[in-house]
Amino acid sequence: MSNQRLTIFGSTGRMGQTIVRALAETPQMVLVGAVASAGSVSLGIDAGGEGGKTGVLVSADPSLALTEATVALDFSASTCLAAHVRACREAGVPIIVGATGYDAATRATIEHAAKDIAVLIAPNTSVGVTAMMQLVAFATKALGVGYEVDIAEIHHRLKRDMPSGTALALGEQVAAVRGQALENIALYDKKSRVGGRVPGTIGFNAMRAGDVIGEHTVLFTADGERLEITHRATDRMAFARGALRAALWLPGRPAGVYDMTQVLGL
Repeated sequence: MSNQRLTIFGSTGRMGQTIVRALAETPQMVLVGAVASAGSVSLGIDAGGEGGKTGVLVSADPSLALTEATVALDFSASTCLAAHVRACREAGVPIIVGATGYDAATRATIEHAAKDIAVLIAPNTSVGVTAMMQLVAFATKALGVGYEVDIAEIHHRLKRDMPSGTALALGEQVAAVRGQALENIALYDKKSRVGGRVPGTIGFNAMRAGDVIGEHTVLFTADGERLEITHRATDRMAFARGALRAALWLPGRPAGVYDMTQVLGL
């Protein structure tokens, strides 16, 4: 496998810094660009932060950061994502979208870019969560519509989007197997459940507390039994390793939209 040259958008955040550390385990990849917001106090300093020197300075210019890149990873704020995707399209650099909570307009920008470059959308880059998605699809098909579905998740107090991108992706997996659109059957507000549950709906429960990295559970419930499929993240390195695995896989792929299941060959 040839070496790849990586640019990280959101390089100063929790995931960005974890990916920088994980690069020490990935000799096939070298950091060549690091991007933070225009107001970041880290601009102009080494992207390694307190973790050590990388030789790459943090910049607010996406185009400059992509000059030498063969692939990009985005774990930035959702409001910055569209600009980063456009910059990758102009530079011809494939991108893994790890950012979540973006709006419909940004999704349209991603899909437009995917006509010219490879874009991998990964609301969760964990290999374990990718396997969980497949287990949820199997359970949904095997159990049928007679089972009620609920998705519960908890993250640290600073996480902005709610429900998480992973929780929504799990809901979309269930809805797709059932041949439905998630927006038509999702229940996000507990007040909407007063008076009894509507059959076929998917309930979401989200909590923000402490320093929890991330936990997701999908519950399939029927009279007399309950099946739970759970993933608990105890270290962000799990996400970073999966992200770098995707970053090694994506370069050279034809333009289009990809996901983590394809990275794992599932």
